[in-house]
Amino acid sequence: MKSPALFALAAACTALWLPMPAAAQFAKTEDAIKYRQSAMFIQSQHLARLGAMANGRVPFDATAAVVNAEVIAQISKLPWSGFGPGTEGGKAKPEIWTEQAKFKELGDRLVTESDKLVVAAKSGNLDTLKAAVGAVGETCKACHDTFRSR
Repeated sequence: MKSPALFALAAACTALWLPMPAAAQFAKTEDAIKYRQSAMFIQSQHLARLGAMANGRVPFDATAAVVNAEVIAQISKLPWSGFGPGTEGGKAKPEIWTEQAKFKELGDRLVTESDKLVVAAKSGNLDTLKAAVGAVGETCKACHDTFRSR
């Protein structure tokens, strides 16, 4: 009898803990900045690999394309928790915190385009991959043009 009650208590505690604000994940503002910049750096490295295939600088490798696209899709979901209240700084413009709706829209668009990139990579078709890489790149550029300091 004690096991189900203990399990229920543990589940309730976990349910209360999961939705904690993202800012609680970072001990210092610098931690949030480093987190989001690191996630975007990793994403850019994998996108560059796909871009090299799309531009013919390296031979198209369908297996590598899928692996890189899947990493991008996963990483595209990560940096946003590093932009919580009180995490201003780094290369992020203050407009991120004053234009939250637009910033969220661009973040959501990146996640969507990254998911499409996985589908394109899995198609094994280089032209389909090229279009998807371009769409992800355009989404990154749109956000950086508006919300990133040089």
